[in-house]
Amino acid sequence: MSSVPAVEFSEYDPKDLSGMSDHVAVLVTPEGVMDQAARTANRLTKGAIARLIDSESFKKAKSGQVISMAWPAGLAADSLHILVLSRKLTPVEARQAGAKLAAASAGKPLTIMAGSMHKAAELAQGIALRSYTFEAHKSLDEAKPEVAVTVAHKAPEEIAEAYAPLAAVAEGVHMTRDLVNEPANVLTTSEFANRIEGMREIGLEVEVLEEEELEKLGMRTLLSVGQGSDSPSKVAIMKWNGGAEGAAPLALVGKGVVFDTGGISLKPAGGMEDMTMDMGGAGVVTGTMKALALRKAKANVVGLVGLVENMPSGNATRPGDVVKSMKGDTVEIINTDAEGRLVLCDVIWYAQERFNPSAVIDLATLTGAVIIGLGHENAGVFSNDDEICNAFLKAARLEDEGAWRMPLGKAYDDQLKSRIADMKNVGGRPAGSITAAQFLQRFVKDDMPWIHLDIAGVASVKSATSYAPKGATGWGVMALNRLVAIKYETE
Repeated sequence: MSSVPAVEFSEYDPKDLSGMSDHVAVLVTPEGVMDQAARTANRLTKGAIARLIDSESFKKAKSGQVISMAWPAGLAADSLHILVLSRKLTPVEARQAGAKLAAASAGKPLTIMAGSMHKAAELAQGIALRSYTFEAHKSLDEAKPEVAVTVAHKAPEEIAEAYAPLAAVAEGVHMTRDLVNEPANVLTTSEFANRIEGMREIGLEVEVLEEEELEKLGMRTLLSVGQGSDSPSKVAIMKWNGGAEGAAPLALVGKGVVFDTGGISLKPAGGMEDMTMDMGGAGVVTGTMKALALRKAKANVVGLVGLVENMPSGNATRPGDVVKSMKGDTVEIINTDAEGRLVLCDVIWYAQERFNPSAVIDLATLTGAVIIGLGHENAGVFSNDDEICNAFLKAARLEDEGAWRMPLGKAYDDQLKSRIADMKNVGGRPAGSITAAQFLQRFVKDDMPWIHLDIAGVASVKSATSYAPKGATGWGVMALNRLVAIKYETE
């Protein structure tokens, strides 16, 4: 499993650049003003930084940019990184700069001469996020050393205190990425539940409901998805009680389809290997719960994930079958590849019945249609409540995680009418992500604030992002953590 790099915060001595790590970073403003450590590096390199500042290329440099010099003469380091930063730096700009530094240092030990930089904690978080690798199944000749990061600062204790909750969030992001990147023969439903149970050691209350109990509860739509697989279906519950005693929790619900063949409505072979990421919603819920527990959030939050595998077999659900949900509504299953909503609807209903939450937020890699509409830049956001929706969109914006609100409406809902049951599980190709959200909304109680996040386009991507290498992104952990902080935490 990946680990967040250990970050050490040390006293700042701008005149001493001896004995530094393989990679050293110093600060320069876009106007070309060097800080004290940069002036020292400039002197040791016989004016190399000054010559860079005088060059035509530097005139185009923007805040957050990293300019690297390999094997700088006069410094005992492999690379000297010139970190171009404005004095009025936003948290996102600082984090993005840290991510660029991490990419430039390529996992080698890194020392940042941060001086009095006021967003050094966010810079360190960017390094932690971008330093992620997933090599659990590679045969390596020798153990890969952990990334070592040192931030030299005039107020190291103050910055270390500010970094602690940011490191907790990075831990949650890394866990989500690990879960999403795992192959399905490793991350079975049972293994997923085991990893969740392992989080008891950080203070989460964990409960796992097995198939017999799910049957008694009436979660037949969820069970219908997994009945063709040898892996048992489960619902895992994580509780964090950091808020006022007895206060209604925020409920986070995640789709955890550990592998999706499409069932009897079998997917094409090309690209099916990517369906290891179809548990991305459950991965985000799990990572968020880890982050909240590690930073000891002063809020009550419950995370629930439905863990199933969608496989074809002699026992698999057929197109045309009618299944009764826990709520009591019947569903005609037109397409067994529209299985995520069948998992979510039962878990959403269960969350409301058992926990009477203050709001419900569900996450799922639910539809390919949302990728057609929004690409890989934004998750689709659907909600019945402007207040909570706007709060989430603000949180996502503050954390630099793309999210875009999509519409709901009766005309879309009408596409789900069934001749033989209360509803169909699909509404046709038009507005596929919207009709999926409309399906879920039928299982949300009238007075319950609710958000549905379709993360199919952002959970795992084919190229590197600002904060992650290609593959799993961990999208949503930071935004949900921020939402909890700004809307649900008590003083």
